[in-house]
Amino acid sequence: MAHAIALNIQEIRVSLRSFFMMCKPRVSALIVFTAMIGMFMSTPHLPPLDILIAATLGIAMTSGAAAAFNCIIEQKIDARMARTRHRPLPTGQVSTRQTLVLATLLGFAGLSLLYAMVNPLTMWLTFGTLLGYAVIYTVFLKPATPLNIVIGGASGAMPPILGWAAINNVVSHEALIMFLIIFAWTPPHFWALALYRREEYAKVGIPMLPVTHGVQFTLLHIVLYTIILVTITFIPYSMGMSHLIYLISALVLNLVFMVYVVALYADYSDALAKRTFRYSITYLTLLFAALMLDHYWMLEW
Repeated sequence: MAHAIALNIQEIRVSLRSFFMMCKPRVSALIVFTAMIGMFMSTPHLPPLDILIAATLGIAMTSGAAAAFNCIIEQKIDARMARTRHRPLPTGQVSTRQTLVLATLLGFAGLSLLYAMVNPLTMWLTFGTLLGYAVIYTVFLKPATPLNIVIGGASGAMPPILGWAAINNVVSHEALIMFLIIFAWTPPHFWALALYRREEYAKVGIPMLPVTHGVQFTLLHIVLYTIILVTITFIPYSMGMSHLIYLISALVLNLVFMVYVVALYADYSDALAKRTFRYSITYLTLLFAALMLDHYWMLEW
């Protein structure tokens, strides 16, 4: 009896650990981080601690649920791609039914927390973001068009808006500027990944840009979208939303990003595409961190 109970507990622990991995914690961490920056940027003081904690937890839980739903929908594709074949669903570490139940409970809990402890606007915006990623992007856009990541990138760009709404119960132009930065960042970030994974996407029939239009066409669009991104990143300074710390940080980060994408365009290699992809994550993290540092530094002065 005791042995059976111990085995049951062990199975539950394995299932929960596997489910946690399907919530894509590294991706969710960046989502939560940019949402928190939205919260800090939305007020001249520190955000109320209770709302900060509730909003962070609610957004994190809903983000994790959306990622798990994505894994359910794409489990057959994941099983055929080297990058994803070791995920818990393709390997049978957790069942589709278990994942569906846990993702539904997690998403419902996250949205309920946002509704009860933050405000209804944040809850509905977060719910719309979940639907945008798990349904509109994953089900309809991703298998249908090479512009999937451009259109679907709107869902990934929502976190600063969610954070801003959590504190102020409105969506302002400052929040929309942060949204635009992530929206413009998403295509060069993801196309860098798609370039060195293009054969895998081709094998499973996903029409990513390098598959449908070739490497050189994709490289050109990475350069063009990065130029758009660089332009947008200077809007916070030009509108008085940020000051010198952010400006200098943006100049340095943008310069390095442009060096990466121009070098990639001039002499492509999978290794350089992988480094560009990794730098793009560092880029966005440091850019938003600089935005917050600048915000509070100037308030101190």
